[in-house]
Amino acid sequence: MDCIFCKIVEGEIPAERVYEDEKTLAFMDIHPLSQGHVLVIPKSHAATIDTIEASDFLAVMSSVHKLAAAVTKALKPDGINLLQLNGKAANQMVPHLHVHIVPRWSGDGLTVSKWEIVPGDLERIKNTATQIKNMLS
Repeated sequence: MDCIFCKIVEGEIPAERVYEDEKTLAFMDIHPLSQGHVLVIPKSHAATIDTIEASDFLAVMSSVHKLAAAVTKALKPDGINLLQLNGKAANQMVPHLHVHIVPRWSGDGLTVSKWEIVPGDLERIKNTATQIKNMLS
């Protein structure tokens, strides 16, 4: 497989590892948005959230919880963004599921969590909710 994150898991590409367990690996992002930017990935390959096995996703989120606490204790940021992007339209650059832990400080200038609050069409929201509910099994 030609996946850079799978190659990191296998040790074929170096990474600054900060945590590892049976199902997950966490390492420092080499293009950090802020000091302490960590990536958490499943060791098994899954491109997006809708393709990952539920048990692997739960393991990733458990590791995210552990790592977010460690980042908070180590760096004492004012906040943390958790980012998980799926597909090119969502700006996913590496097609292997990963969660970004991005420490934030007041006035840091990052805009990853800012958007304009605009009321939606309530009828459209209701119809979309119905479509989603109908796909749950």
